[in-house]
Amino acid sequence: MTDAQETAADSSLRTTGGAPPDDDVTADGAPIPLLEPREGIPPVIADEAALAEVVAAFAAGTGPVAVDAERASGYRYGQRAYLVQLRREGAGTALVDPVACPDLSALGDALADTEWVLHAATQDLPCLREIGMLPSRLFDTELAGRLAGFPRVGLGAMVENVLGYVLEKGHSAVDWSTRPLPDPWLRYAALDVELLVDLRDALEKELDRQGKLEWAREEFDAIASAPPAPPRKDPWRRTSGMHKVRRRRQMAVVRELWTARDKVAQRRDVSPGKVLGDGAIVEAALALPPTVHALSGLPGFGHRMGRRQLEQWQAAVDRAKELPEAELPQPGQPVAGPPPPRAWADKDPVAAARLSAARAAVSALAETLNMPQENLITPDTVRRVCWEPPASADADSVSAALAGHGARRWQVEQVTPVLVAALAAARG
Repeated sequence: MTDAQETAADSSLRTTGGAPPDDDVTADGAPIPLLEPREGIPPVIADEAALAEVVAAFAAGTGPVAVDAERASGYRYGQRAYLVQLRREGAGTALVDPVACPDLSALGDALADTEWVLHAATQDLPCLREIGMLPSRLFDTELAGRLAGFPRVGLGAMVENVLGYVLEKGHSAVDWSTRPLPDPWLRYAALDVELLVDLRDALEKELDRQGKLEWAREEFDAIASAPPAPPRKDPWRRTSGMHKVRRRRQMAVVRELWTARDKVAQRRDVSPGKVLGDGAIVEAALALPPTVHALSGLPGFGHRMGRRQLEQWQAAVDRAKELPEAELPQPGQPVAGPPPPRAWADKDPVAAARLSAARAAVSALAETLNMPQENLITPDTVRRVCWEPPASADADSVSAALAGHGARRWQVEQVTPVLVAALAAARG
């Protein structure tokens, strides 16, 4: 930990109630287990009257608001929020049930002008958006950790390394759609926002010390202003094990089974993997079973599966087998932009040389700046500039090309000089 981090951590310990009792402090200064929220476990907000009180309390609070959301990935269909946690100075911690209170737009409106502090914001913002909560300003503590050069940026690791506390990790993957939620889960959820603002303050000081605070603010603004992601095209192509499927007829089987599974999962509100595993879909595509009996002998379609279920999967296989050639999926998706880098040497050796020089230069710069290369500039942006470089390849042209591919101002300023040099070197 740097001197700035130690100073920030010491300050944070003071703001969270001072040093813990002596029996919680180890002689060697080891991290302190954080076992209980400061005000205890708050009640779960599950009706409109209680929600109105929370809205008023958080509107009257001061400073940034810590926000987190728990989903039921692997258990339920989709990525909806099943618990929302908030903490703000003057308001304390609130745990809100978005199943009982599905419209939290009043809470979102009350905090519209407040900076939201999230950890890995892009994971939670989609499900928060669905219930009417969207920040105009945010601070992402995970991204801040990446930009500051921390090797481990999970919330637990960051709280431990920066603030000197250990968070419980045991309930991160539980089924948050469970009702009522057990007290140990609620304690875990409340502790996730307990020190988030303290962590934000410490990281802000560290980023400022490193001269990266304005960079971070540009990144946070880009996340807050980003539109919702468009629906993924042909999501069935992401079936695990899809690389084994080469023939178009087999690909059609994957598509039909994936679509049938998705409809069942959505209707039953369960994770698609609990309906039928990806491995079973791929096995059926490779085997093209002619009958239900043949299907039942494939891995993933064992004796636990009822006759009716087997018949619906066989019907999907049969639909794929009966499709005319013109309706079969094409192998691979049309990809906008440059080809995969492994093909560059054959397609365009000069471009391959440009890419090699650019990658080496960007990697060296990222190491100098002590941050992951992908946070300095996305690999896709580098590939696009190298595949179709500006004609003059001077600083102005390269800067314009980077900005045109979505690079932030700080990224353009940092990366342009090394890319100009790399492109010139590749030209010889």
